[in-house]
Amino acid sequence: MRVFIKFKKLCLLSFGAVLAANVIIGPNEAYADAGFRKWINSFQSVAAKHGIKRSTYNAVFKNIRDIDPEVLKKARYQPEFVSKVWDYLDSRVTSWTIETGQEKRIELKSWLDLIESKYGVDRDILLAIWSMESAYGKYFEREGSTHHLGQALATLAYKGRNKRHRKMGRQQLIQALKIVQRGDVTASGLRGSWAGAMGHTQFIPTSYHTWAVDIDGDGKRNVWTSVPDALASSANLLMKNGWQTGQTWGYEVKLPRGFNYKLANKNGYKIADFKKIGVRRANGKPFPRNSDKAVLKLLGGKSGPAFLMLKNFYVLKRYNNANKYALGVGHLADRIQGGGPFVQKWPRGYKSLSEIERKEVQIKLAKLGFYDGDIDGNIGSGSRKAIKNWQIKLGHKPDGFPSRDVLDKLRKR
Repeated sequence: MRVFIKFKKLCLLSFGAVLAANVIIGPNEAYADAGFRKWINSFQSVAAKHGIKRSTYNAVFKNIRDIDPEVLKKARYQPEFVSKVWDYLDSRVTSWTIETGQEKRIELKSWLDLIESKYGVDRDILLAIWSMESAYGKYFEREGSTHHLGQALATLAYKGRNKRHRKMGRQQLIQALKIVQRGDVTASGLRGSWAGAMGHTQFIPTSYHTWAVDIDGDGKRNVWTSVPDALASSANLLMKNGWQTGQTWGYEVKLPRGFNYKLANKNGYKIADFKKIGVRRANGKPFPRNSDKAVLKLLGGKSGPAFLMLKNFYVLKRYNNANKYALGVGHLADRIQGGGPFVQKWPRGYKSLSEIERKEVQIKLAKLGFYDGDIDGNIGSGSRKAIKNWQIKLGHKPDGFPSRDVLDKLRKR
């Protein structure tokens, strides 16, 4: 859902109705879906209305002969498990993401110095976004990880499961064609996620046009292969949306006994107001500025950690309009900088495992034939499905949780 949230928040352009078309694909060319061929033929006139040259259009669709079935599969996919905030963080704030971020901090120091000075966005926030969006570019090394956006977006526009998907496909396709026409990427290099997110920091075409920048000076806004351009583009997005330089995203806090939970999610309060009623930072440190406006968030419920979120937390949500995402970016950035884990425990409902133990679960499930993914301690949908299928075979409650009980039972196999 991340891409569609971005689309809703960031897309600036819209289109008119589909118009009569000029045929660009011959009737005798092999095509598995005649309707798709007809759609591509007809959409050329719509693209032309938006300034797309026939040569650009033909180059993008030159070798496309059918819909992308994976796009439709992913568009229709309903997650089997609802991701709780602690599971979300477990899979994204790991020893690998922290250590790799620290390595990249050194490796890219000169670029990060330049980007930070120009846009005023903390380097560790940018590294955390890079990690969250493409695992520091590792995502692109996986076979089948990207799609040709001409084919993917045309598939959505032609056969998306609802009006929103189809509208999104049309809008993003026009903007993707403009990127090729501008020369920032070749027709064959126009690749991204099934819904159009591109490059190291995953910009959809509309947000790319609005915020992408060329900081390496080669004349192209290259988020695909230029890490400096990708990080600078993210910094520009955050800056233009109100990033407050030198300030954090928020604080983990401890609430006093008898706290009035009706104050959660309410605007109009300052740090000083919360201090007066006994709210303190969980790590015991003082708040740097009592005048900062803050909103209390209880992302794990009343029995989980509490947070006072500042302006920058909401700026991060302009990148992805989800509380879990903004918390993940902020916390990972803190860990890359050398900070520690959250002080308070999440209300998991089961005994949690360390990262090494989660890897052990994956190894044992793989040996039993239930899991074929990466051994990384990241308990995502694939790992959860494997746990669930193994539990079903043993006649246990198929909750899919990577619990201490699951590991103990696997060790006995």
